[in-house]
Amino acid sequence: MTARSLANAVGVSPITISRLENGVNEPEEETLNALSRVLDFPREFFSAGDFDDLPVQSASFRSLTSMTARERDAALSAGTIAFLFNDWIEERFNLPAPDVPDLRADATPEAAAQAVREYWGLGQQPVPSMVKLLEAKGVRVFSLCEDTKTVDAFSCWRNSQPFVFLNTFKSTERSRFDAAHELGHLVMHRHGEQQDSRQAENEADQFASHFLMPQDDLASRIRYVTGLEELIRAKKRWGVSVAALTYRLNKMGIVSEWQNRTFNIEISRRGYRSHEPEGLKPECSVVWPQVLGALWNERTTRDHIAAALHLPTHELESVLFRLVDGVVRRGPENRGTDIRLVKA
Repeated sequence: MTARSLANAVGVSPITISRLENGVNEPEEETLNALSRVLDFPREFFSAGDFDDLPVQSASFRSLTSMTARERDAALSAGTIAFLFNDWIEERFNLPAPDVPDLRADATPEAAAQAVREYWGLGQQPVPSMVKLLEAKGVRVFSLCEDTKTVDAFSCWRNSQPFVFLNTFKSTERSRFDAAHELGHLVMHRHGEQQDSRQAENEADQFASHFLMPQDDLASRIRYVTGLEELIRAKKRWGVSVAALTYRLNKMGIVSEWQNRTFNIEISRRGYRSHEPEGLKPECSVVWPQVLGALWNERTTRDHIAAALHLPTHELESVLFRLVDGVVRRGPENRGTDIRLVKA
């Protein structure tokens, strides 16, 4: 909301809103009640303690030049709410510690991608789940709310803790690429260095392409391509879009320039840029279901957490949206993972 639209809804002047935002005035009781009602936030939120703002220069956005300031600020606000939730959880649980290498000195994105694979012992095998991999290495993964559908993803370092925010409305293939892209920023452009640079975005894209589709594994599986249907079947192994696989194979010389143009025309004609063929199931968090399940066993629900943070529950839900299965409310077990949570 703009200051003027908020002022109109609350029934005060825009100057009053500005003075309240800047801490010049304290709100009258009637104004505070109106703010709480219009913004759908508890009254306690407005008098709660200070929290960490997420400055623009601290975040790496995929398309900073094309988004509006309102979209950018909505995404950053989601980050602030995620910080509040993360701090509350870390007071009660020992989450996986960050284990993300600093590769700012690496010469190329390809070298950085290979270095991360070697550091994490991944070899040349595909990554089954980017979300679970990031969480296992101590990266806190959150969702971007519906109001920020135009924002692909962003990442940041807060103190020594890496965060990644993903647009969970996109296809799983694109979301996986976004996650790998943000990992590239975290290892190559720490603390938002060059975060608004086109070069940095290109480097993160190259990192993601090499990280998700290692050359040796790709070359051993695909030696030549005769049609787009082959790529649609093959892309499942690496969990990428057919467009991303086409691009990677073209750069490796397996798909010719003529084939690349032909395939991309066909991809657009079939609508595969917005609806991925034979799409993968969404990737879910491992950490947050375990945490919420453990809290549920103590009869602590998301409503209780939101109340403790002086937030409406729907704001907490928005940063976990599609990362957490709905059955977590009933206290599920999350088996088949090597991530362990310890009560602090």
